[in-house]
Amino acid sequence: MTVNVFLDDYRHCPQGYILAKDIDECIDLLLNFSIAHLSLDHDLESKTRNGLMLVHYMVEKQLFAERITIHSANSGAGKRMFKYLKEAQNERKMPQSIQILLRPLPLR
Repeated sequence: MTVNVFLDDYRHCPQGYILAKDIDECIDLLLNFSIAHLSLDHDLESKTRNGLMLVHYMVEKQLFAERITIHSANSGAGKRMFKYLKEAQNERKMPQSIQILLRPLPLR
């Protein structure tokens, strides 16, 4: 089964997506489903278990989606997540076919 996943502990989940409120829920979905679109926030309730930690884990464990969007309103952290994923592609640590987008969403 292919699903779309929205990682965020603050914003409302868009229709057609499964909400993951923390990186553990997101990892569980990555392990158990084929993900078409994964939309990621950086700032989560846990300050140490954030979106950047998740993208590092994804590359290390080779857990990906067909398309990944960084939607974090935290511009610096969102750019770090985006840059890390693009570098992983350039270093052939993740498939070149995965589309990676940086599209910050407002908090409200």
